[in-house]
Amino acid sequence: MKPLLLAYPGNEAIGVSLAEALSAEYTLPEMRHFPDGETYVRISADVQERDVILLCSLDRPDAKFLPLIFLAETAKDLGARSVGLICPYLAYMRQDTRFKPGEGITSTYFASALGRHFDWLVTVDPHLHRHKGLPEIYTIPALAVHAGAAIAAWVRDNVPAPLIVGPDSESAQWVAEVARAAEAPYIVLEKHRHGDREVEVSAPDTRPWRGRTPVLVDDIISTAQTLIETTRRLQAAGETDIIVAGVHGLFADKAYEELCAAGVQKIVTCNTVAHMSNAIDITALLAKTVEKLMRAQKGDGG
Repeated sequence: MKPLLLAYPGNEAIGVSLAEALSAEYTLPEMRHFPDGETYVRISADVQERDVILLCSLDRPDAKFLPLIFLAETAKDLGARSVGLICPYLAYMRQDTRFKPGEGITSTYFASALGRHFDWLVTVDPHLHRHKGLPEIYTIPALAVHAGAAIAAWVRDNVPAPLIVGPDSESAQWVAEVARAAEAPYIVLEKHRHGDREVEVSAPDTRPWRGRTPVLVDDIISTAQTLIETTRRLQAAGETDIIVAGVHGLFADKAYEELCAAGVQKIVTCNTVAHMSNAIDITALLAKTVEKLMRAQKGDGG
């Protein structure tokens, strides 16, 4: 029997293409709020003895979390054989240690909570810092898709002479991978963060690559302050045509508008979080990884 792909509202676009790639039945849950604010969920499709896949990108996670858990438990209660989660963007990876006394290590708590309700998880480029991989905090099978090759392909197809630019040392290894795949040179700047919206970026020397188009590559675009400051630094160095390519376009508050106003020529992101900037499709990468994981779950090998 075909697996059932259940798309959380807001994930319809990637849900349709994923269902096709996975040869899965596609449906939307019925969801609404009672007058007192409590959540109502209903799965109209038959889930008895079927592998159910919930699709929900976990940007702005707090409002989504409880309804998502209700959907997972409903599927199990109705007889699903397994319930997996595709979350193209995985939240709560930032707080992975106790920086100050009394702080909660929310990445661990969130991983534990998801692990109690799902049988497996697939995501795209989680924001790992002090952990080498998802298995360090997730007890369920958890695989990460890497979008570097997809971004590099977009750069090759759309930027004749690119210079890949990483905004900070944390991006160095990832930016190097994109540059190799795009057959382009790269530079990595230094960043000093003084607050959530206060960022200082080192001045770049782009003279050796004059005539190339700078492509700023980052995994998460949230407040965009790092990219805005990097853009200003590049402009001061004489660069004008600047492109931004990100994996996860969260764009908190007015971040997208502020990044555009900074003078960026074009902003593109992967379709991990639905946004007008989505230009890089990672459906095929997700589908391949999900199929691999589901085969392993059934004991059919890797």
